[in-house]
Amino acid sequence: MRSLKKHHPLILQLIKREITGRYRGSFLGLLWSFINPLLMLAIYTFIFSVVFKVRLNQEINAYYDDEFAFALLLFAGLIIFNLFSECISRAPTLILTNVNYVKKIIFPLEILPWVTLGSALFHAGISFLVLLLFLLLIDHAIHWTLIFLPIIIFPLLLLIMGFSWLLASIGVFVRDIGQFIGLILTALLFMSPIFYPASALPESIRDYLFLNPLTFIIEQTRQTVLFGHLPDWFGLIIYYAIAALIAWAGLAWFEKTRKGFADVL
Repeated sequence: MRSLKKHHPLILQLIKREITGRYRGSFLGLLWSFINPLLMLAIYTFIFSVVFKVRLNQEINAYYDDEFAFALLLFAGLIIFNLFSECISRAPTLILTNVNYVKKIIFPLEILPWVTLGSALFHAGISFLVLLLFLLLIDHAIHWTLIFLPIIIFPLLLLIMGFSWLLASIGVFVRDIGQFIGLILTALLFMSPIFYPASALPESIRDYLFLNPLTFIIEQTRQTVLFGHLPDWFGLIIYYAIAALIAWAGLAWFEKTRKGFADVL
């Protein structure tokens, strides 16, 4: 946090360059960051509320009585997963793609994961905005419990930073880690309650689903944003503690190994 505070002007500048660089040269430019989630939500709504309506309604409506329920559940879950996935998938190559910074002794390499996280947060924020606009469009209630969303998301950010520091360091020494992380993220996509609510699983195996670090955050996001329920405060405290420990351990490992980056590269 001290590093973040000290270097925040540089981090903000790099985040801005990261975001604008993604759309540089395109006709619509930054507008694509709004159009992409809007189109995705429209597609999910059509596919799961119209095309598969007969096949899915009996299962989904047992938990949520709303014709748009599945599309909303899916979109909210994917926002969280994409935030996590974008950062973790890029982490192993963060140092490898910024070799010029490694050679500059005064450059704070530990801020590179913050830049990736800032870019991912920007796109996640746009997606949440699209979700809220859609809720207004379908006359769905906007619950006051939405104000707890930052509290729910913050420990996930700590977790992402811890894993990012760890993977960024390992990626310098073990180049295959990037391919392995791709497989892990694919597995997490289907092992997270994205295409289904956790409550749809039998109680005998439901608890094992929460070993997945995304499960709790996805479920709490849906509960506060879509259904107006208060967060699970006890669960959040535990998640905060674990996430802070992982963030500390990830940064400690990064600082311990960064001296060898220049030699390897």
